[in-house]
Amino acid sequence: MPRATGAGAATPRVVLFHGEERFLVEQKARELVDAWAKDLVSDFGLEPIEGASLQAARLRDSILQAPFIDPYRAIWVKGVPAARAESLAPALAEVPPTTKVVITVIGRLTSANKLVKAVAAAGGRTDESQRLKGRALNDWTANRAEEIGLTRQIGAQVSRVTHPDLGVVESELQKLAAYKASGSKLTQEAVNDLLAGAREDEIFRLTDNLLPHPSAQAWSVARNLVRSGIQPTSVAYRMARHLALVLEVRAKQERGESLSAIQGEMAEHSFVVQKAFESARTADPDQLEASLNAIRDYEFEVKSGQVDAELGLEVLLTKL
Repeated sequence: MPRATGAGAATPRVVLFHGEERFLVEQKARELVDAWAKDLVSDFGLEPIEGASLQAARLRDSILQAPFIDPYRAIWVKGVPAARAESLAPALAEVPPTTKVVITVIGRLTSANKLVKAVAAAGGRTDESQRLKGRALNDWTANRAEEIGLTRQIGAQVSRVTHPDLGVVESELQKLAAYKASGSKLTQEAVNDLLAGAREDEIFRLTDNLLPHPSAQAWSVARNLVRSGIQPTSVAYRMARHLALVLEVRAKQERGESLSAIQGEMAEHSFVVQKAFESARTADPDQLEASLNAIRDYEFEVKSGQVDAELGLEVLLTKL
């Protein structure tokens, strides 16, 4: 389970969140920032800062800046790559009483890390979120399912069939909750259809063989997914998500952003972003847009009864 070290029960003015379970790291930081924001009276009191390429001098300037009309300033440093964490340590040499700082790091830091030591020297607290596994992951999923109006039984099913990453688990739970909120009955069959993570490895094999054009393996995997019970439109949806991710990463590449910077900005698992980064290097943005439009048209044609979903998926792959 996550463990915390540092000063007292009261929240100190400097808090560092890090660890392998990125979803929990970001969740804890967001909850703390929300609590701090309640006492602010203007939009100037909270300053979010992207940490992917942040320099210590830039952070130090923000920390030393006095509040305008707020009782204090809250600095929220998001997504610092673990490899760059130590470079920010000098920025915490002086933290005024009118400044609060929360920093999230992508990855785990040791007690010997300079940023961890700087936080301690500033009277702050360090909180590590370890990767949830086994019973801890199952309990978290079941509790989260209840929180958003699902049952613990559904939470258990999500745990069994979904990649053990809290970001993915949360996404699947939110999908089921949204389906239920729409007024549709959440039957066992509906749950099976909606939980694309049940065959996540096969889905990944499919998306990994889509670019620059679908390979023979992509066709084979798509057919197997449909035969195993996944709706053809769900397969098309996952293809669209992947192509949209590659298109977004391509845009970031064209702005000169590095892989580590992009991984720090995006919610997807770092390995998924890395694969998208590799595909984006040779991808044609116009072709990606055309493929997304083709998938949109396919879904409309299926929903309007113009084409058979399974046969339409076969035709769709020829257009990508």
